[in-house]
Amino acid sequence: MAKTCEVLGVSRSGYYAWVKRPESQQKKRQEALKKQIKTIHIESRETYGSPKS
Repeated sequence: MAKTCEVLGVSRSGYYAWVKRPESQQKKRQEALKKQIKTIHIESRETYGSPKS
């Protein structure tokens, strides 16, 4: 990990602080929306867009 941090120009302590940071409310909302979209997609027999006639 030390080499990766060096290449990216970040400190190891900064990286580990970032990893331990709690998930933001926006990230939680995005994940919930993604789950809903996947559920709807599966329920629609994996189709998308408007129905074709």
